[in-house]
Amino acid sequence: MSRKDPLRHDPVDVLGEAYELMLERVMADFRKAKEKSAPVLHKLIDEAKEKALELEELTREEADKVAGYLKRDLVDAGEYLAETGGELKDWLGFETELIESSLLDLILQASDKTTVELLKFKEDLELGPTYHTGEIAGPGTLICDQCGEQLHFKRAGRIPPCPKCHGTSFHRVRPQ
Repeated sequence: MSRKDPLRHDPVDVLGEAYELMLERVMADFRKAKEKSAPVLHKLIDEAKEKALELEELTREEADKVAGYLKRDLVDAGEYLAETGGELKDWLGFETELIESSLLDLILQASDKTTVELLKFKEDLELGPTYHTGEIAGPGTLICDQCGEQLHFKRAGRIPPCPKCHGTSFHRVRPQ
């Protein structure tokens, strides 16, 4: 994926693909890491961001945003699994068969219940648990904070305004 590729015109597609590529890079390095801790995961996300800059895949602003989105989603998934004992499909809000298997594997590895402690660096994030129009979200279901409309993401993509009320803030669906 290169920003110089003339076939890639849609910036939404570029950021969604960058999110998935950054997640792949992080998890490939995380599997090799001797120490599995929150600071290591945080560092690997920052390194993946720098790699995207080095390869001119993203601008600095785009890379910062994508890294922030990735951190937000991994923390949210990990906290959900730890707090509820639920399954990833519950966090996603739909059956996991709808997600490309390689992406699902990466999310499962990153949010595995045994590594939830690694994801407790929420205080380091500039972004809160609220998802906003224009940001990139990983796979899952978001619910509009204004009207309750659900947005389903089968892959990483840009969050649009709510199709029902045009609201711009969302949160993850959490089964009761």
